Amino acid sequence: MDIVTLARIQFAMTTVFHYFFVPFSIGTGLVVAIMETLYVTKKDEFYKKMAKFWGNIFLLSFAVGVVTGLIQEFQFGMNWSEYSRFMGDIFGAPLAVEALLAFFLESTFLGLWMFTWDKVSPKLHVVFMWLVFVGSMMSAFWILVANSFMQHPVGYTINNGRAEMNDFVALVTNPKVMYEFSHVIAGAITLGGIAVAGMAAFRLLKKDSLTELSRTVYQKSLRVGLWVGLVGSVAVLAAGDFQMKAMLETQPMKFAAAEGLYEDSEDPAAWTVVAWMDEAKKERVFGIEVPYILSILSYHELSGSVDGMNTINERLIEEYGERNYFPPVNALFWNFRVMAGFGMLMLMVSIVGLFFTRKKKPILYEKPWMLWIVALTTFAPFLANTAGWLLTELGRYPWTAYGLFTIEESVSPNVSATSLLISNISYFTLFTILGSIMVYLVIRTLKKGPDALEAAEHEEPTIDPFAGGAFNE
Repeated sequence: MDIVTLARIQFAMTTVFHYFFVPFSIGTGLVVAIMETLYVTKKDEFYKKMAKFWGNIFLLSFAVGVVTGLIQEFQFGMNWSEYSRFMGDIFGAPLAVEALLAFFLESTFLGLWMFTWDKVSPKLHVVFMWLVFVGSMMSAFWILVANSFMQHPVGYTINNGRAEMNDFVALVTNPKVMYEFSHVIAGAITLGGIAVAGMAAFRLLKKDSLTELSRTVYQKSLRVGLWVGLVGSVAVLAAGDFQMKAMLETQPMKFAAAEGLYEDSEDPAAWTVVAWMDEAKKERVFGIEVPYILSILSYHELSGSVDGMNTINERLIEEYGERNYFPPVNALFWNFRVMAGFGMLMLMVSIVGLFFTRKKKPILYEKPWMLWIVALTTFAPFLANTAGWLLTELGRYPWTAYGLFTIEESVSPNVSATSLLISNISYFTLFTILGSIMVYLVIRTLKKGPDALEAAEHEEPTIDPFAGGAFNE
């Protein structure tokens, strides 16, 4: 493989793996905050046990997310030094604010939340968790400020061959920021709710081996998770609709590729359910279409056509010069449908799950096949989020900063294919180990269940600082 391809593989690998844990941390942090809030308002000890239990899984995701984030930033300097030289003045500013402000806020209050159970009032303690959630959203915001510039550059000037920031306010108020931020946060909320509900469902499948405490905690957790998943899923649909309309205006090539349109659509425009494109010949091999739907999705009207990639490519050549502006069409087309399909699945599972866990007739808890559906849905938000980011990043091809700097121009000039291959293998091995450890620890925590926390609370406090559990008191 050539250097550019290997560098792109490494960026994709580090980004996708890191992004498994970012929305997981944000979403589970919200779920834990809601559970503890229910404890404070309802005075129900079960909600306190739920907050403590799921807080352990949140802490695992937070720790792995920090490690993978450091690796991702490291590979920027290693493989994309030309990009850093060109964009460092702009890209570095929001990342610095994220590290110095948002991450410090998040980590400081996380420490207070971990070590002050029963040492401060419940009302103050729950505030710590909400501030952790706010800090995590602030982190996401500043990172998305940087990414939004790459999608839609604003507030800059080109000086001595470098992009330099001349308007910080324009950078922060970039319209792409709020589209991306709302979509990412809604997706994280959905992930947190669905993951908690799904993991609880996995354990409820073992109901014969569960104590009354564990069964109650998992049943309550499943329902809280489904409520959070429902709110998140609805928010994802709304945010995705706004983002798709913005994409049609600012990145029409990405939009056309996601719909598999090489030629201009008819008016009204039909939406393609499934298709396959011959990217070499730049034509669609086959496709199944539904009339009117693309016009409705694009313009919220029964009429309106959409420009195809061939037309858009001609416009881009006139604006930026002769080059191949066609992104990987099949990848974008199918990633969009994976993202949207799993999004609808999570919405339906949340609605149906809440209906069948209502007080009058909570039959879901007694039906293994229903529990299996909820349990397997655990993986849906991870797949949907990954597909969404692949759509976002691959669709910007051939640019790293849209219209300013290309992928080929961004790669470090002093890296070799051999060094990239070795580092790719090293990163893949490291991620495999980290991921395996994370999965193992989550499964172990779930198997131990809330009973382990109950037992720990009744143990006599130790005075030996080197004894196991000394810092849990």
